[in-house]
Amino acid sequence: MHQLTLAEIARGLADKSFSSEELTRTLLERINQLDPQLNSFISVTEELAISQARAADARRAAGDNGPLLGAPIAHKDLFCTQGIRTSCGSKMLDNFKAPYDATVVSKLAEAGTVTLGKTNMDEFAMGSANESSHYGAVKNPWNLEHVPGGSSGGSAAAVAARLLPATTGTDTGGSIRQPAALTNLTGLKPTYGRVSRWGMIAYASSLDQGGPLARTAEDCALMLQGMAGFDAKDSTCIDEPVPDYSAALNGSLEGLRIGLPKEYFGAGLDPRIADLIQASVKELEKLGAVVKEISLPNMQHGIPAYYVIAPAEASSNLSRFDGVRFGYRCENPADLTDLYKRSRGEGFGPEVQRRIMVGAYALSAGYYDAYYLQAQKIRRLIKNDFMTAFNDVDVILGPTTPNLAWKIGAKNNDPVAAYLEDVYTITANLAGLPGLSMPAGFVDGLPVGVQLLAPYFQEGRLLNVAHRYQQVTDWHTRAPNGF
Repeated sequence: MHQLTLAEIARGLADKSFSSEELTRTLLERINQLDPQLNSFISVTEELAISQARAADARRAAGDNGPLLGAPIAHKDLFCTQGIRTSCGSKMLDNFKAPYDATVVSKLAEAGTVTLGKTNMDEFAMGSANESSHYGAVKNPWNLEHVPGGSSGGSAAAVAARLLPATTGTDTGGSIRQPAALTNLTGLKPTYGRVSRWGMIAYASSLDQGGPLARTAEDCALMLQGMAGFDAKDSTCIDEPVPDYSAALNGSLEGLRIGLPKEYFGAGLDPRIADLIQASVKELEKLGAVVKEISLPNMQHGIPAYYVIAPAEASSNLSRFDGVRFGYRCENPADLTDLYKRSRGEGFGPEVQRRIMVGAYALSAGYYDAYYLQAQKIRRLIKNDFMTAFNDVDVILGPTTPNLAWKIGAKNNDPVAAYLEDVYTITANLAGLPGLSMPAGFVDGLPVGVQLLAPYFQEGRLLNVAHRYQQVTDWHTRAPNGF
């Protein structure tokens, strides 16, 4: 049963081939047996999962047949879950049990999903390798010496290892798409505002967006259907009708205009990855797509702009963790200042501290105009580049990552090298666009992903292209040895 996709599970439950409780117990046993190798879970919620599975089976017996009813999933550990630890991968929140469910959690629960646990992540979603977690690094099931990507690396590793069919993740600068690429999954970052951020512990509020990680585009369509929609509790959530994503999966690609940005294929891209991207383009051309070269001239400024804006927002968002109201508190503080300093110094890891300091500096008097304001102007130029490109093409295609998954620890002494791994994903967050990564092949036994970007609220188009591609390729069906 662990090899079934989410869509196959939905069909199996509808046909009564197995019950949700049977499936849940099988996957919990698999997590207990295999996850010690991967470290992909922070918390496993066995009792909750079994009770939710029984409830789902009862709903099905009463005639309810929703596609997600009884489907086992897990949540990235920054989605608040009532009464369950929500740690953000940090010592700061190691003892925090959320008093409410995030909107994404409650919407998926209403759809009948079964929560198996909370997945490991880079601390406060800051990282590209899932090495900054207080709970230790997550390992890539394709090669346990390599990183799975981040910050949603625990979610990605768990799905890739067939511990469960799908998970939630979040994407601030590529944190769904990059780990999807490095673990042979399909990962979707929706349009900013498509999925509620209420109850999702913030890293950078104008960039963060929740989305699904699964093995296929079909599965991502089912997950997004359950996650998307307007939420009055989130002022950045957009009141836009949610289409039937599954209904559009099989649409023809005849005449689809695909843009290949020339900036994506320059120095810095592993040529073996470039070859696989070109091979995926040829497959899409066989399906009727038309390809043309385009330009995104301000893409080169994406990383410096992002690493001013995101840390600036993080320094503001993380100021609430002060040792006073909730979370970690140092022992025996001498006074209030000592409480603040030591609680934050002991509670936050090095990467989080680095980004808080960069952000505070960029927002400080005398530097705001020179750094933060300039970064926001670049952000507008990047958005304008995309809007110009989408006048001529329907989707933009390119690599998700410039390199293969690297060895654990290889970039620990060079944060900038790790930041550069996000060069192709960051600009979609700066512009608020939807983006998807799908499996495109392997190099030296490690997965490679191809990225698709589309205009605002065109997630259905991305899922359609990915699904049609997956109908004529089998990369997404391959599983890592031992899992």
